[in-house]
Amino acid sequence: MPEVINAKQLREQFQEVVDRVRRGGRFTVLYRNRPAFDIVPVGKPPLDSVPVESDPPYRATPVGASDSGDAATQNDEVLYE
Repeated sequence: MPEVINAKQLREQFQEVVDRVRRGGRFTVLYRNRPAFDIVPVGKPPLDSVPVESDPPYRATPVGASDSGDAATQNDEVLYE
């Protein structure tokens, strides 16, 4: 999930933002308190740059089968929160 920063923070911390994006970080920049644009790495970040704990499937709890379809719904809530 992208970190939210405002335009002033981007200007003041530009080099730090660039360094973090190069390591796989993502940012949503606010301008006048509204999302203006995202800053994302070019291409695919190296696997070791993203902690596994932040990966939604890693955090998913096991769910059993259900006749009512609850298992799929519960998985979607965990994976796409």
